[in-house]
Amino acid sequence: MDFGLSADQRLLCSTTREFLAKSVPLDVVRGLAATGIGFDRSWWRRGAELGWTAPLVPEDLGGGSVSGAPVADLALVASEFGRACAPGPLVTISAVLAGVVRERDRFAELLDAVLSGQTIAAWAHYEPGHGLGPAAVDTLAVPDGDGFHVRGVKDRVECGDQAEVFLVTVRGPDGPMQVLIAADAPGVTITPTWTLDLVRRTATVEFADVLVGRDAVVHRDPDETAAALDAQWQIAATLTAAESAGAAAHAFGLTTRWMFDRYTFGRQLASYQALKHRAAEHITSLEACQATAWAAANAFGNDPISTAEAVSVAKSYISAVTPGLLQDCVQIHGGIGVTWEHDLHLYLRRVTFGRALYGTPEEHRRRLTDLLDRKVA
Repeated sequence: MDFGLSADQRLLCSTTREFLAKSVPLDVVRGLAATGIGFDRSWWRRGAELGWTAPLVPEDLGGGSVSGAPVADLALVASEFGRACAPGPLVTISAVLAGVVRERDRFAELLDAVLSGQTIAAWAHYEPGHGLGPAAVDTLAVPDGDGFHVRGVKDRVECGDQAEVFLVTVRGPDGPMQVLIAADAPGVTITPTWTLDLVRRTATVEFADVLVGRDAVVHRDPDETAAALDAQWQIAATLTAAESAGAAAHAFGLTTRWMFDRYTFGRQLASYQALKHRAAEHITSLEACQATAWAAANAFGNDPISTAEAVSVAKSYISAVTPGLLQDCVQIHGGIGVTWEHDLHLYLRRVTFGRALYGTPEEHRRRLTDLLDRKVA
């Protein structure tokens, strides 16, 4: 599908693809999984030099988008991450930047450190037993003099075991807030958790009476917090959807080549009518995945309701379709498709992990229903 990319966007895609192919081929990804390291810090800094952290940061602070559409640029990078099953904190850092950049003057130093890749920042929003949304926040920020004591537990924190700072969603005396907490602050306990994906790792982070000064409060006004959270989850959901679409497209490409290379009873697999029908259905689904992901990425800057609708359409559809598509790719490969040595399970793990984070299909369908109710009202 031709997305009408600019020359700069095509260069961003090709540069990212070449860098990922050379620096983190799948054998390196498997090696990272075996060592328990989600990603190499020096590798991430090289990626930051390519512009992965730049789109959401203003140009006068050293960032900038190559096209003027920052989320679209990030979605292109995320799609390449999906194609390569690449590691790295692309999604969680983008979510943090989307929240902190609104207070750019106060947090210019942090923005610069994250932009350069020197500092890893993670968004700590999810809580045990809850989905995505401000109503599910039980972590408390209790006033204490000029600051707050933060008490609570966050889970599913992407790259939490390698982060130096967390952007934490908390419930303050006047409603939801967001605060920055250093990973080495007294009272912070980080426990890495198992994930289905080999290199997109998460952690549980416990805050036991962590003292936070008022200067670490990013958003205190409930309305400002709500607007920031909307931007954060929408960007995280869009990038995860784009990544899953890229992973599924690449895995289907591997399967198509297999269908032409593999012979049964003297015939190519691709010559069987039933498999042709399945392939045609998958191509249609992939076109829809890529179209909805691209529509969501380019919806930012429109009115808030249209943006929220496009994001939820993309995340709900892609998250629902891609795991089944990958399962069928595994089946078409036959016995070899379920072996550890084959690469298909890496892509199946990636899209299954993406389905669960930043809004499941069910959660985004409920959001779409709420948006339709608001339109009717």
